[in-house]
Amino acid sequence: MLDPVKLAASLIATDSRSFVSNVAVADKIEAVLSQFEIERLDYTDPAGVLKRVLVAHKGPIGGGLALSGHMDTVPATGWQDDPWSGRIDGGRLYGLGSTDMKGPGAACIAAALLLPDSVPITLLITTDEETTKAGARLICTDSKLARHAKPAAILVAEPTGMIPVRGHRSSINFVAVATGIQAHSSTGKGRNANWDLVPFLADMKVLQERLRDDPAFHDPGYDPVFSDFNCTIDNHGAPVNITVPTATVRIKFRYSASINPSEVVAAVHASATRAGLALTEAREGLPPDTPSNHPLIRLASAVTGHAAITVPFGTDASELQAIAPCVILGPGDVAQAHRPGEYLEIAELTAAIPVFATMAERVARDGVVPRN
Repeated sequence: MLDPVKLAASLIATDSRSFVSNVAVADKIEAVLSQFEIERLDYTDPAGVLKRVLVAHKGPIGGGLALSGHMDTVPATGWQDDPWSGRIDGGRLYGLGSTDMKGPGAACIAAALLLPDSVPITLLITTDEETTKAGARLICTDSKLARHAKPAAILVAEPTGMIPVRGHRSSINFVAVATGIQAHSSTGKGRNANWDLVPFLADMKVLQERLRDDPAFHDPGYDPVFSDFNCTIDNHGAPVNITVPTATVRIKFRYSASINPSEVVAAVHASATRAGLALTEAREGLPPDTPSNHPLIRLASAVTGHAAITVPFGTDASELQAIAPCVILGPGDVAQAHRPGEYLEIAELTAAIPVFATMAERVARDGVVPRN
């Protein structure tokens, strides 16, 4: 019988930060799914790194629940101890990805293995969720098994404290690049790319303040009501005694389903053009917004005892909703994610397993087709 805590610890012990290959983690997951039909989807990310997503199914075809989790993690920024220890201490499982989301992923796998063969269950195990959502997008476009299995609903097992999430923000990611001329800064013969960023950054600050302050851009169904508009600046290691040859600004703009992003997108493009910057953008899928009265959301609320909420962060549901309606639900606190010392309460991990299994049984029995 599968020990979900040992599985989660084993997955944590295998480095799968988004910029490295996740194939070793995929192999560990596949090894415990001998009862399932399995489809491997391999791809190479823009940096040339091999990635793998898994689709697995057992039971009847059509009308079942799919459980989804991702294998990648954020970088180990700020960790002082071993990020990949997978150690257990005081009822907690520690390590990078313990909460987000190798622990919840292990709970999905354990629940799927508990179900009798008469209950259809599909696993959608993705990667690059923390960066581009490329793994989930590949399942939507290329998975023959997902199309064959025809799940009626998808549960995305992100850390929500086992409170159902019916909707969240999605993101548009901008990359603006200024190009200068590298030289010793004392000679006066170079040109610092950072100075070309200044007018663009000034515009972006005004735009960020408008998003925070203008009620026209607010969604009262979210906390906070304003959209995230966050930027980073990268000089690619240039020291202070050379003129910077390349300066890169990255902006993540998160918006909810009720916000039309076109005005913000147009403003970013117009500012980049005025400043002479090269600009690219990459969009995730549309923000999921499953209605609160949808049978899937009512079911999740009935099983967990919690009313559904919205959250400001994003998940693979922005892509996977193209397959079936989604609810986001899983053990752990998102406040523990993306930080040094990340951990998941073992009691929360194990308590999620029967909830997931019950959800699968109820979806198979009752369906989730919206009623007129």
